[in-house]
Parts: sequence; C-alpha cells; structure tokens
Amino acid sequence: MASSTSADNVNPADYDLSKTIIPYLDRHLAFPLLAHLVETGLFPVEQVQLAQYELAKGTSMFDYAASLFEQSHPGEEPPSEFDEKREKAVSTNERLQQEAQAVLDVIENPEVAQSLKQDKNQNLQYLKENYNLTLDQISALYNFGQFQFSYGNYSGAADYLYHFRILSTDPDLLVSAHWGKLASDILTGQWETALEELNTLREAIDSRATASAALAGGEGSLSPALNQLHSRTWHLHWSLFVYFNHPQGRTLLLETFMAPAYLNTIQTSCPWILRYLTSAAILSSSRRNQAVPSRVKSALRELPKIISTEEYQYSDPITRFLKDLYVDFDFDKARDELMLADKVVQNDFFLQEFKDEFVECARGLISEAYCRIYGRIDIRDLSERLNLSPDEGEKWIVNLIRETRMGADAKIDLEKNQITISRPAQPVYQTVIEKSRGLGLRMQALGFGLRGIQGGAPPAQQTAAAAS
Repeated sequence: MASSTSADNVNPADYDLSKTIIPYLDRHLAFPLLAHLVETGLFPVEQVQLAQYELAKGTSMFDYAASLFEQSHPGEEPPSEFDEKREKAVSTNERLQQEAQAVLDVIENPEVAQSLKQDKNQNLQYLKENYNLTLDQISALYNFGQFQFSYGNYSGAADYLYHFRILSTDPDLLVSAHWGKLASDILTGQWETALEELNTLREAIDSRATASAALAGGEGSLSPALNQLHSRTWHLHWSLFVYFNHPQGRTLLLETFMAPAYLNTIQTSCPWILRYLTSAAILSSSRRNQAVPSRVKSALRELPKIISTEEYQYSDPITRFLKDLYVDFDFDKARDELMLADKVVQNDFFLQEFKDEFVECARGLISEAYCRIYGRIDIRDLSERLNLSPDEGEKWIVNLIRETRMGADAKIDLEKNQITISRPAQPVYQTVIEKSRGLGLRMQALGFGLRGIQGGAPPAQQTAAAAS
C-alpha cells in the first residue's frame, strides 16, 4: 500500500480493513461489517454470505444461520443439526429464564431495592440471610444474559447483564459482563449508554490490579501487562462503533487514542487503527463556526510524525494525505492522496457517513497549510490543489475565508485573482512553546515503547457475548 496510484485505477477492496478488524470483534459485532460488504460489493457476494454463515452457525440464531446456508449453498438443505440445536436452545432458554426470574423477583421487590447499599458484600449477606439468595444463583442473571445475546436479543441481554453487575462480586464475570453489555448497547444503537460503558471498561483495563481479570477466563501463562495490552487492543476496535456514532465521538476518540498507553498499543498491536485516528483528527479540524479544540491541534501536530514512523507497518491514502501535507509539504501528492482517500472513506464501514465532511475538512487543512507557506496566493492555483474547478475553487475559498478566522488576515483581490495573507510575526517565546509542547507526550510514548511488549488478540471467550 505504500505507493499512490490514480484514483480511477485504485481497487477499493485493497484498502478494506474488514478482514483485519473482525478477528478483534465478537462475532455479533462482525455481522454489521459483513452486511456492509454485501452493500458495497467490494467482494463477491457469495464469499461474504459464506463468511456470514460461518459466523452465524456459532451462535444460537439458528433460523438466521439456516437462511444464510440456503443463500451460500443454493439447492442444498440446511444441516439437520440446526433442528436439534434449536430444540435444545428452547429448553435451555426456559431453564435459564426460570433461574434468572427467581433472582429478579427478589431484587425487584421494592422493600429489597430500598435495603440494598453501595457495598456489594453487605448486599450479598443481606440477600443470603433474608432470601437465601447466593452468589451462584445471582450468576443465573449472567448466564441468561449471555444466552439472550447469543440468539440476538441484545436489549434483553443488556438488562440482565446490568442487574448482574449490580450484585455480583466475581471479578472475571464482572469484566466479561462489561464486554457483553457494551456489545449489546452497540448493537441496539444506545450510543450514550455505550459511551459510559466504554469509559467504565477502559478504567477497568487501565487499572493494573484488574488487568489480569480483563480477559474472562484469562490465560494464566500471560503476564498482567500482556493481558492489559490484549484488552486495550480489543477496546480500541470496539470503541470505533461508539466514537463514529456518538455526536462528540471524534474528539473523544482523539483523547483516548492519543493517550500514551493507547498510542503505544496502536503502534505495537494494531497500526491500522491509525486510519481512524487520522480521520478523527481531520474530521475534528473544521474551523467553520467554532474554535478548534487544543487536543485537535495537538493531534494534528503529533500525528504526521507518528504516521511517518509507522509507515513501514501501515499506510493508506488517509494517513499518506496527512504525511504529504505536514511532513513533505507536497501539495500535489496530498491532492492525489485525497482523491484516493475519498474512495476509501466512502467504502469504509465506520467512515462512510462522513464522506462529504471528510473531504471538506481535508480541503480546509490544505488551504490552511498553503496559506501558511505563501503570503500571496493565486486562487486558480489553490483551486487546482483542492481538486476544484476555478469557479468552484473561488467560491469555496471565499466562503472559507468569510466563515473562519482567516478573514482577519486575508484579503481577496478578484481582479488579480489573488489572496494576500498578512499575519503578525509570532513572538520567539511562543515559537519555543509550540515546538516543545509535544515533548512530554513523546517521552511518555517512548517509555511505553521501551517496554517492548508484543502480543496478539485475546481469546474469544473474553466477553459475555462470545459465542459458545
């Protein structure tokens, strides 16, 4: 992927990350990505349908799996084992529901609800003494929530896992329930709740005391630090669903992904996440009608250096665009990469909704960088850098200057078709501050990097949502 090609000749499938991302997701979270591939037609539909079937047959959604089998194996009868599994699932569902309902009948009693305290151990003691309710019985909520998730009742799974977490003190099951609740909130589109769950899970992972428990059924042979790295890697992938759907998600993504620990995780385990970190920085850079947050400015300063460093591991038109613009100052290459990036964005599951906004913000960054270098700018030349016709470019540039803070520094001479930029000289102390601002972040990232942790993905059993 290192070399750029004509936007007309590029194959968008070469830049699709679905195959790379899916191994870090629960199988239920992978279904939306595969459905998106069917819509885009990047790959043969038969291949995608077969992948959907392979995922679905590991769940309790037997009717869905049977329909996918018929699509991927035309003319063949679905395996008879589906009928047997369906009957077994019905009886299992009835048993688990009865066990979970026995617990709910107690904790939903108004008298019990008023008696429960913040201390879980006190609550367990109270429930055992007064209602003969044990920790094993409370785990029925977890088991039923997991089963509900397995056959696609995500809202029901979220409710049971929520109630389980209120009472349980089992560290492994609690973290697993966090993952399952997060997956359920994502799949039901509860983005505000999912963001809260995401932050809670991040706190649990970042605490080294619970790092070894962050993988349900964790492998004892792995060190807490390696388990923590694995969990952060999964957390990064799952968070994409939240950050690219929540209204403030792109800025929140920058806060999380640019933190030294998570930036080190990206560089160590999943460099392809740089696509989404770069996209979030570009999307958050719009100067129209609002001041750009300092964290976005910081990201735009630091990211090009990170992209250059990691280019040997990962590169795509989106990351190359930022590198060409801020490291090489090659506006022609940046324009070409933006044309390629446009195709990548419109076919990417997480970025497709931001296609127009992405191009608009990227053009704003080109204009700003160009105006920083040149004091007198030919509008026709700048329009060409933005891949716009002269008339479109003139309107776009005039609107940009009118709607941003550039208006105080820029004057347009339509007769000469030029923009003149006049800006006061920056004080020396301000230059020193700007150059040293990122040193602390880079030193922290270097400290994490020197620890040299290498690892892959945690086992699928880590979540309450993992298929049986």
